[in-house]
Amino acid sequence: MTTNPPDLSLPLDIAGIQHLLPHRYPFLLVDRVVALEPEKRVLAYKNVSINEPFFQGHFPGKPVMPGVLVIEALAQAGGLLSQLSRNPSDPLTETFYLVKVDNAKFSRMVGPGDRLDLDVELKRRIRNMAQYLGIARVDGQQVACAEILCAAARG
Repeated sequence: MTTNPPDLSLPLDIAGIQHLLPHRYPFLLVDRVVALEPEKRVLAYKNVSINEPFFQGHFPGKPVMPGVLVIEALAQAGGLLSQLSRNPSDPLTETFYLVKVDNAKFSRMVGPGDRLDLDVELKRRIRNMAQYLGIARVDGQQVACAEILCAAARG
């Protein structure tokens, strides 16, 4: 039995995101894509729940989403930007890997009940590399930002 590919129109739901990214529980950190300018910018979000496995140890009684996971969520949104910008008739053959993070800044803690808004802009693409500027916000306030470099690999 064959299944039809998911609808990749906006807003892009979790089925479409899982079609485009290899990440799965507990490491898929994007729940929805709400806006896209191909080859320019993507807006997505992650609903942060007390049920996240990392809250058990980070930190008991004072749950805080680890900053590295906020950066990872921005990188995943960047991967979605690249995947959604390609020609839809081309098969998915590339996976994007995080190569470098520069100028990461954390301005506020993220906790249960927050919606982490992910605003990622493509700064440049050279061969198989993509450089993004990512800003994460909660309730319109910046919580983190970083420059992210990813490399695409086939397969």
